[in-house]
Amino acid sequence: MLFSKNATISPEEAHQILDSRKDAVLLDVRTHEEYKKIHIDGAKLLPVDNIKQRAEAELPDKNVPILVYCQSGMRAGNAVKQLKQMGYTNAFSFGGIVNWPYQTVKG
Repeated sequence: MLFSKNATISPEEAHQILDSRKDAVLLDVRTHEEYKKIHIDGAKLLPVDNIKQRAEAELPDKNVPILVYCQSGMRAGNAVKQLKQMGYTNAFSFGGIVNWPYQTVKG
């Protein structure tokens, strides 16, 4: 595993990984409506309810860092658990967008 045995990292650690690893995937697992209101720039939308059906097609490399967030952290944790069960080795939750201290995009 890349960073910690725990599947949870801080928003600061996620930001650092995104800055240093160009292959890292930023994954928003909220609904399309939530994503349209506000999201982190560069985030790929894959709602948690669609992970089992769409992850392998949309996230073909199971070894790159996948940094997952939702609104408050609950769905992100669930998504990471599903990804790990599917063989993704470096999936991490950094909680919710409500805790993201960096820039976001509206609309």
